[in-house]
Amino acid sequence: MAERKNESGSGPAATSPTGRVASRLGTIDLTVRPMSAEDRAAVLAFADGLPDHDLLFLRRDIRDTEVIDEWTSEIESGQMVTLLAFADDELLGYASIDRSQLQWSSHVAEIRCVVSEVARGKGLGRLLVEQAFQAAVASGIEKLVARMTPDQKGAVAAFEGLGFVPEGLMRNHVRDLSGEKHDLLVMGLDVVAFHSTLESYGVGEAAAGDVD
Repeated sequence: MAERKNESGSGPAATSPTGRVASRLGTIDLTVRPMSAEDRAAVLAFADGLPDHDLLFLRRDIRDTEVIDEWTSEIESGQMVTLLAFADDELLGYASIDRSQLQWSSHVAEIRCVVSEVARGKGLGRLLVEQAFQAAVASGIEKLVARMTPDQKGAVAAFEGLGFVPEGLMRNHVRDLSGEKHDLLVMGLDVVAFHSTLESYGVGEAAAGDVD
């Protein structure tokens, strides 16, 4: 994945999309590829099938068509990379690397991974996080941040397995559709140090935990 500067020559670097990856999970043939504007309907159908609680830690309502269009624009501008995992024409999950647009934190990006309920427990989350981590390394990102509610114990354990550590707990920070407030856990990973550790052991790519 190549890194490119914005047109003004200053500010955060942008990242170009990664390529298409074919994989197999059990009996399922998967294709992981960058998201584009043509994927709007598939993303909306995927979002409609998610439990409300899964949407709490996302910074946007991905069930809204205008939000999907904004998301696509950010991908096209290079601010974000989103990888989609398809089985035939069905979207089963995605992972995003969203780079900070603030100059003083342009080395930081947020990683988000969401997998459909029917595809959980099969290693899809692991595959998506591995691909996203490689995209972050190739883009020169030095720190990754993940956000989730503390009761998402599977996701917490998975990110801890990847090397993320808790950095803060934001009390009553998110509100669900019923109006109930929830805490938000922030976890972080020093990408440079972690990648160096992998290389010292001769590991070519991140061995991520299963976040599905």
